[in-house]
Amino acid sequence: MKASKIILVAFVAALVAAFFLFDLTALFTLENLQSYLGAIEDFQRDNYLLVLGAFFIVYVLAMALSLPIATVLTLAAGALFGFWLGIALASFASTIGATVAFLVARYLFRDAVRGRFAKQLAAIDRGVAKDGAFYLFAMRLVVAIPPSVINVAMGVTPMRTWTFYWVSQLGMLTATGVYVNAGLQLARLESLGDILSPTFIGSFLLLGVFPLLAKKALDGYRTRRRRRFVKPRRFDANLVVIGAGSGGLVAALIAATVKAKVTLVERHRMGGDCLHTGCVPSKSLLRSAKMLSYMARAKEFGFQRAVAEFDFADVMERVQGVIKTIEPNDSVQRYTSLGVDCVSGDATIVSPWRVRVGGAEITTRNIVVATGGAPFVPPIPGLEEADYVTSDTVWELRALPRRFVVLGGGPIGCELAQAFARFGAEVTQVERNRYLLMREDEDASALVRARFEAEGVRVLTSHQAVRVESAQGERRLVCEGEGGVVAVPFDLILVAVGRTPNTAGLGLEEVGVALRGNGAVEVDEHMRTSVPTIYACGDVTGPYQFTHIASHQAWYATVNPLFGVFRRFRVDYSVVPWTTFTDPEVARVGLNEQEAARANVPVEVTRFDLAELDRALADGEGRGFVKVLTPPGKDRILGVTIVGHHAGDVAAEFVLAMKWKLGLKKVMSTIHIYPTLAEASKFAASTWRKAHAPQRLLAWVAKFHAARR
Repeated sequence: MKASKIILVAFVAALVAAFFLFDLTALFTLENLQSYLGAIEDFQRDNYLLVLGAFFIVYVLAMALSLPIATVLTLAAGALFGFWLGIALASFASTIGATVAFLVARYLFRDAVRGRFAKQLAAIDRGVAKDGAFYLFAMRLVVAIPPSVINVAMGVTPMRTWTFYWVSQLGMLTATGVYVNAGLQLARLESLGDILSPTFIGSFLLLGVFPLLAKKALDGYRTRRRRRFVKPRRFDANLVVIGAGSGGLVAALIAATVKAKVTLVERHRMGGDCLHTGCVPSKSLLRSAKMLSYMARAKEFGFQRAVAEFDFADVMERVQGVIKTIEPNDSVQRYTSLGVDCVSGDATIVSPWRVRVGGAEITTRNIVVATGGAPFVPPIPGLEEADYVTSDTVWELRALPRRFVVLGGGPIGCELAQAFARFGAEVTQVERNRYLLMREDEDASALVRARFEAEGVRVLTSHQAVRVESAQGERRLVCEGEGGVVAVPFDLILVAVGRTPNTAGLGLEEVGVALRGNGAVEVDEHMRTSVPTIYACGDVTGPYQFTHIASHQAWYATVNPLFGVFRRFRVDYSVVPWTTFTDPEVARVGLNEQEAARANVPVEVTRFDLAELDRALADGEGRGFVKVLTPPGKDRILGVTIVGHHAGDVAAEFVLAMKWKLGLKKVMSTIHIYPTLAEASKFAASTWRKAHAPQRLLAWVAKFHAARR
């Protein structure tokens, strides 16, 4: 910490300590205010400006130092200076003091707090980004939230100082007026009989009901757009779920299980992207490609040669066969048997309680939007005229393209690039970022890239696709990179540069549902949208586009509307795992090194190489590592990255450990079956333990054993 920060912290701490050490709180009580009021008024008559100035300075300091005397000072403002001047003094003094506290918190703590509590501040950041000044204004109106907490919390956000000042001035004005008025009545209290006066009682009753009035006002503001919609007296359903992908299916299943009447609307195919164009077909294709990769490595396993004759069409038919095998689990028949009313058609939300499908309207108490996402196709000149496929349409192929360009270096692009290369296509992968899989650490990406290039994939990172052109009878993707312009000829191009939420045509904005800049549905920590009766889950809202996260969110998006009258549950993103199913796989949960560095979180890195794991060596899969991040000197797991054979399966133990706050010592002391890949977890924990062995104690133990010999 800089010397200036240390001095400022010491100065503030000394002032606060002095306040409590000398028991100055005793001077600022309602009883003392009443007892001193006459003497202060007498002094005030001869020294009006002095009292006014001193009061103003004390109030500013009290707010700046977050001392618990602001309420009494506000009452005193009314008692000493009357209603209008009291409001002016208290309002400006409290706002200036709050702004000083805001700036001090920003200067002293923002970097450290944001680094340590980034996840905890995410909700505030979302509120500031979404509603800006209104978010602060809403908090200022709720008297139950201590002003000092708001000052410090806003200090570590990106909110501008001027915005903080004027919104605080406006937001605290009403509450200040209520307290000043109460103080004015307090000054007029001359006898016990005055306690029964309507004016006095009314002033203090207003203090009690003000938080309720403020909350009602905020609720009215948030629901103002619903006033033009008529709420039905009765409902056809408790819940209408739009979209029968991973999130929607889970939501419908949960609702039916707890005996709610639920309608599930799907316009295309039950099962959504995961079943038909995502996880199931891609992993089926990767499995076939894996078989071919082992044959290419035959000599590693003691064979002279191994050859497989195949027709790519047969491989793709196998993929469809796997889909058909799983499909009954997601079928209309199964869900109907479970009590779900399945409806086919395009859904439009026409009010917070009505969904139109075809020509019919369904009235419902709540709605869950689970419409998923679709591949994003960038506006590259010439791309629309060229043959291109996406992760939705690549499964229609029956002939293997000879020259295959993959545009995008994320998980989808990497998985399919390697798979098509293993089937024999000449694959070129183009990624505009510095390395593949940019969400992962660079050492993890380097292992994947090395494997890709060993298998014949041409990887062009730091290359931006500029246009598609035709020249000399062939199509080429023209890219610009650090080395200049590169033209990549292709027969087919796969566009895998991300996905966009499916929100168009649903009527969301017409009923007041707020969307983010990318079109995703904005939700709060309960998975509720800006319209309180409408919830959302899955890829349509993010922030993680994984099947398992869609299912996770679906629980909250279903239980909260059905049982929110009793209790609401906040969605838990504290432990989010995922895997990219390349070979080697890349699995992660929690922080990695680059995220820790960006957030200024101090970490200790423990690494165990799979080249030291017996089972990995026996399987011929000794490439990769387990990397664990912990706080320096502690065994608490902050994050894990695993690169290697079946990394996603090995990661499960760390996911469990992080969820239930089990440290590396607990992992190490757990018996693991030998020889298995799961032992990698134990050896990673052992590596950490060795680095923290008590060397001084061991030196004494050595002397003990020597003495006994």
